[in-house]
Amino acid sequence: MPTLAIVGAGPGLGLSIATVFGGHGYDVALIARSRDRLDALVARLAGTGVTAAGFTADTADPDQLTAALRSAANRFGRIDVLEFSPHAGLTMTAPEDVTPDTLRPQVDSLLYGAVAAVRAVLPGMLEARSGTVLFTTGGGAISPYPMLADVNIAQAGQRNWALNLHRTLADQGVYVANVAIDLMIGAQAPEGVPHRAPDDIALDYWDLHTRREQAEHVIGA
Repeated sequence: MPTLAIVGAGPGLGLSIATVFGGHGYDVALIARSRDRLDALVARLAGTGVTAAGFTADTADPDQLTAALRSAANRFGRIDVLEFSPHAGLTMTAPEDVTPDTLRPQVDSLLYGAVAAVRAVLPGMLEARSGTVLFTTGGGAISPYPMLADVNIAQAGQRNWALNLHRTLADQGVYVANVAIDLMIGAQAPEGVPHRAPDDIALDYWDLHTRREQAEHVIGA
């Protein structure tokens, strides 16, 4: 069976994406820092008939992340689809207040983590001439939000790399795309706040994976 690996798996969008792909016959490898969270997600997926396993890693630690993805590949076989959406912690930093110390955690987790994850799975995809890599960023990766300057910088770099990979890997059978989510993820939100349910958003990921066309998909109001 094909395998989906979700880096930064959680009970919201990550679980929804796992459920959609699992419903189409995919095994699911979940990667996050918390063993308790992973165990809970695996149990929820098992209740819907989806085979899943959890692997602990901090995306800010390339060695941990590489080891987790290799363990997932050993458990399920080759990783066919990689979805990368870790949360490095929301820091409210204005552009003029950015320092190396405030920026480093975001870059380590989001940008360096993305590089480590792709390097772990790409050789297998290239060998098979088949694979999908889906990056998830916020809308600030495209049009920055002043109060999220640290996150904007890291995700903009991640987005830039995703678009470059899309251009260079397509003729080798590997599809890469960036998904920029520019609204609140949730079935409900305060009045006037644009939002979309995670189960609904997850369907877009499946559509991107099957169509294999767009370099970027923006989910906004």
